[in-house]
Amino acid sequence: MKEVKVGRNDSGQRIDRFLRKYLSKAPRSFIYRMIRKKNIKLNNNRVKPEEILKEGDVIQLYLADGTIEKFVEEKEKNKSFIKLEIIYEDENIILINKPKGVLSHSGNNKVDNIVDGMIKYLINKGDYNVEEEKTFTPAICNRLDRNTSGIIIGAKNYFTLKSINEAMRKEDINKYYKTMVIGELNKEIKLNNYLVKNKKDNKVTVVEERIKGAKEICTYVKPLKIGKGYSLLEIDLITGRTHQIRAHLASIGHPIVGDIKYGNKKVNNYFKKNYNLENQFLHGYKIIFNNLPDNLKYLNEKEFIAPIDEDLRKIEKKYFGFKTNVKI
Repeated sequence: MKEVKVGRNDSGQRIDRFLRKYLSKAPRSFIYRMIRKKNIKLNNNRVKPEEILKEGDVIQLYLADGTIEKFVEEKEKNKSFIKLEIIYEDENIILINKPKGVLSHSGNNKVDNIVDGMIKYLINKGDYNVEEEKTFTPAICNRLDRNTSGIIIGAKNYFTLKSINEAMRKEDINKYYKTMVIGELNKEIKLNNYLVKNKKDNKVTVVEERIKGAKEICTYVKPLKIGKGYSLLEIDLITGRTHQIRAHLASIGHPIVGDIKYGNKKVNNYFKKNYNLENQFLHGYKIIFNNLPDNLKYLNEKEFIAPIDEDLRKIEKKYFGFKTNVKI
């Protein structure tokens, strides 16, 4: 028999969901059968799958040691070498300025990424103990395309992760991007359309009416500066779909400078040759938190800004006269 004590980051969830993560290699049917047969108990009492765990609860697993070892996935050693640019950090969240060319998370690629870099940083700092945590791992709450730079929100505990993800779903966290597009756009516009994804070429298409498989998109566009046939824009991303900003702007005749998938090849080649711009001029530069609950209320109405990198700063200065990465 093995006892598992429920910590802060494992509380507030159903016991069956906890067990599916803790015994991650076990078939779901096995877990429910063990609960039904009373081979799994909570505080030495029979438990139902939907019962909510509280901090300090103790789960009894009346299973052979070999069975438990077989079903508990061994945590891989973190080998990240990424040095994080941290914008802000407290006991609950960490805001990271992701550089272009770096993945937000590994997926199936097993390459260095922001998530692994954040976890290693928190381990070294003593904010995350791999051995003590049963099922929780620090995670990011938003993602950026590999070649889009900007703010990534990291959650250090389960409550923060749950609360910020819920705020994201309710559109209570405002995410602003800075981008440079071809053509002079001199008025604010709100774009409402639908997005269709083509999995074969990993591109999306913007359409006017809802069709099968299409998802609604909304993008608010605000001009910041106009110069030499180009516009510097602030984008308020109302919905967050794959390639939304890039495809939406291209659909109205203002493709992003440097965008290989949706942009202008001739313009892209010019900026690559003269400014070393390999990919789209797109940076998630600002976030504002709203309506966060309880222990995260202190973040409400706070604004955080991530500076752009040197390559984009040079272009910004050349075309729009900015001497520094000014706060807008």
